[in-house]
Order: sequence, then structure tokens, then C-alpha cells
Amino acid sequence: MISKDDEKVPFSTNFVAQGQVESWLSDLEFKMRECLEEILEHAKSTAESWDQGGDKPREEWVRDYCSQIALLTTQIVWTEDVVRAFDEMSGGSETSMKDCFKTIETRIDNLIKKVRGDLDILERIKIINIITIDVHSRDVVDNFVLRKISEAESFQWLSQLKFYWDNKDGDMHLR
Repeated sequence: MISKDDEKVPFSTNFVAQGQVESWLSDLEFKMRECLEEILEHAKSTAESWDQGGDKPREEWVRDYCSQIALLTTQIVWTEDVVRAFDEMSGGSETSMKDCFKTIETRIDNLIKKVRGDLDILERIKIINIITIDVHSRDVVDNFVLRKISEAESFQWLSQLKFYWDNKDGDMHLR
């Protein structure tokens, strides 16, 4: 697959266009979705070590994935981080949302350092887009901290577009 910006994502297996055009185009669309889902699943599993000193910090991890997958994984991880902060707050932690805010700030700072370096144009655009999403995410969490929002049922959280990875059916859901 090749994006309009010339970003390339290879299929995991070969695809043969044969038969009626309506059939193979439908099969091609399925193959593209299947390929992106496999990549997203891998991206999500490797993203879990961003902040724990894993093999690749986020600012290096982003290089391994196309823009669409890197952005989507970023938004899934943000949703999980905020949900976890709300869960910890309901369990008595008073600093979990502030800690979430600090984590987001650290991630942004690391990406800013990366984008100031020598990057090719596609990687620079991808990182700048992720920084933009992260800044919005940081501002949302900062608002929670300032307003002392401590419940996941609050309107401020419910009104946000959230990205959930459903482990049961392997699907991605937007809410």
C-alpha cells in the first residue's frame, strides 16, 4: 500500500488480483484492512513499553509504523492512560491524573527533541502530527487536574473522542 504522501506499507503476504474486478477489488480492500489490523496489533503491543525503559522509547518507536498506525496507537494509549488514572482516583489515589499529565508532557518533550533533529520529511510530518494530538490530549488532562475532575462519568470525559482496543474481539472502537 502506498499513501498519497508516498508512505509505504507492505502486505504481509502476496495479493493476486484475479477474476471479476468487483471481486478482486473487494478482496483487496479486505486485505488492506487485515494488514493494517495486524500492524496495529503489533504497534499496540510494543507501545506498552514506551515508558518502562523497553526496547524502544516512543520517539524511536514511531519510526517503525506508518502515520495512521502511529497516530491511532497514540490515541488508544492516551485513552487507556486516562481511564487508568480515573480508576486509580476512584481507588483513593489523589495524584494519578497529575501523574498522567506529567507522562504526556514527557512524551511531548521527547518528540519535540526528536523533531528538532535531522529527519526525513515523512517522519517529520508524522511526529508533528502526533505532537499536535498529544498537545490536545495534554490540555484535556490538564483541564481535569485544574477542575479536580475525578470521575470517569463526568461530562468533561464523556464528551471526549476516545479510542478503545477491544481485546475480546480484537476490534478498535471509537466513542
